[in-house]
Amino acid sequence: MGLYTVHTAPRAYHGASVRVSSSLYQNRIVVKVGTSTLTNEMGKSNLRSFDRLACTLADIQNMGYEVILVSSGAIAVGTNKLNMKERPESMRMKQAAAAVGQCSIMYLYDKFFGDYDKTIAQILLNAGDMEQEEKKENLINTFNTLLEMEIIPVVNENDSVSYTEIESEDRLFGDNDVLSAVVAVLCRAKRLVILSDIDGLYDADPRLHTNAKLIKRIERIDEAVYSLAGGAGSRRGTGGMKTKLQAAGLATAQGIDTIITNGKNPEALYDIIKGRGAGTLFAGKRL
Repeated sequence: MGLYTVHTAPRAYHGASVRVSSSLYQNRIVVKVGTSTLTNEMGKSNLRSFDRLACTLADIQNMGYEVILVSSGAIAVGTNKLNMKERPESMRMKQAAAAVGQCSIMYLYDKFFGDYDKTIAQILLNAGDMEQEEKKENLINTFNTLLEMEIIPVVNENDSVSYTEIESEDRLFGDNDVLSAVVAVLCRAKRLVILSDIDGLYDADPRLHTNAKLIKRIERIDEAVYSLAGGAGSRRGTGGMKTKLQAAGLATAQGIDTIITNGKNPEALYDIIKGRGAGTLFAGKRL
């Protein structure tokens, strides 16, 4: 069981800077998991979620798929590890919590994936210089090499040194939602799955409207769809539905099917890879 670490600094979200013209890898899937899935209501690590996610992804890889995991949660886990009563406010304390939390998260991933005989790699990204072609190519080569070696890359924003993502009110990546789309585009994945704290996109806020209906398929993300996004996400995470729609918009524009589904049921990934319905599917544009 090994753990590889790669630090790089791509500029991440402009569609032009991450556009990839080559065909997609039909067996390649990017899965994004958020803070609300990895922690419980007390802010502590949800060990059952880590275990079920690792088991499912390991099994999917055994079925012949190439898996990339984009994971949030460093600041939340670090906040708990440092025995803070609430999420820190100052920049230096947020970055300290992120540095501590990232170690804890990778330890848990290494342990649980190791239980299923899988090796993981850590890749930390900054919102920096994706426009530099050489760095982008090096990053793509790193992903491809790891996947060829049947290693599962675990990707996160490098919050311990990246101040723009932490302090911005309109976060660039939004709890790594948009980052996961950037990774999917770079790696030419066929599918992007965003595991959220909600079953998918509804026609109204299900927390306020008991008769809200889940929208199972969306062909085009327009202003009408964005109007359904609502406000911020959970109190432990930072990404709401808006950032998930932004991620879906970026990925689908490059032909990548994007699915938003509930992280409490990672086994839904089996249905997704088989083309059966789970959550909300945003159909990738035909290129």
